[in-house]
Amino acid sequence: MNGADWPRIALEDDPADVLRKAQRGVRLNAADLGHRTGIDPTAITAWTAGDGVPTEDQARALAGVLRLDPGKFADAAARRWYPGAEVPPDVRHHPHDPHPSNGYLFFLRDGKTAALVDPAGYPQTLLDAVNEGPYALRYILITHKHADHCDATADVAKAFPKAAIVMHRADVAAIGDLARRAIPVTDGDELPFGEDAAIRMLHTPGHTDGSACFLFHSTVFSGDTLFAGSVGGIFADVSTYDDLIASVRSKLFALDDATVVMPGHGPPTTIGEEKAHNPFF
Repeated sequence: MNGADWPRIALEDDPADVLRKAQRGVRLNAADLGHRTGIDPTAITAWTAGDGVPTEDQARALAGVLRLDPGKFADAAARRWYPGAEVPPDVRHHPHDPHPSNGYLFFLRDGKTAALVDPAGYPQTLLDAVNEGPYALRYILITHKHADHCDATADVAKAFPKAAIVMHRADVAAIGDLARRAIPVTDGDELPFGEDAAIRMLHTPGHTDGSACFLFHSTVFSGDTLFAGSVGGIFADVSTYDDLIASVRSKLFALDDATVVMPGHGPPTTIGEEKAHNPFF
């Protein structure tokens, strides 16, 4: 699936998800929020359960306490924004059925050499995606340790034994014995890809300790660090909500605004659109 053929799917996070993530991040419950904003805590509880949404004024009041951008959160609550990005021509998207996550394959202009992002779901879908080219698979890039992003690693690695596995060492135990084959990349490391190009790994801890994004030309594969209009939840052992916010600000928002973001869930977006519309920033 490519370009304008990408369907208008729902954002990964609705207003209730954004509200819950922000509450957990700043460690405030409905009673705390009600006390600080004057809003009935039962209404806040209902909104976090997906029962209704705050009004414009209520959204702005909540945002001021939750460290969200008031205008952007009000827009999110009213569903006034949807990203306009398209999948770049050198990227192919495939579903991770039965998981609700995104998989990607991107390739060089020669149309022969490719890299696979997040091997998960039904292995045959992934093998078909590579063989459809047909491509010589150079890299298996894994953004983080959760099963819906890496549970088919063994099958893909077996089918394409020459492909190098790339995963941050903090998460690499998730792929078992294959961890010994993984390239131990660190923040800013570049992997040669083509005669004059490279894939750069950006370590973005927060969602997990080893969460990583992969930048190739003007496309960044963000895993569960950054979504259109939201961020990933915190499931790390050491990293925190503040670490995730800092990761996006310092690593991803340092990229050119035109950079296309291909997230682990939800539709594509751009760095510029996220700066303008993501309520967490």
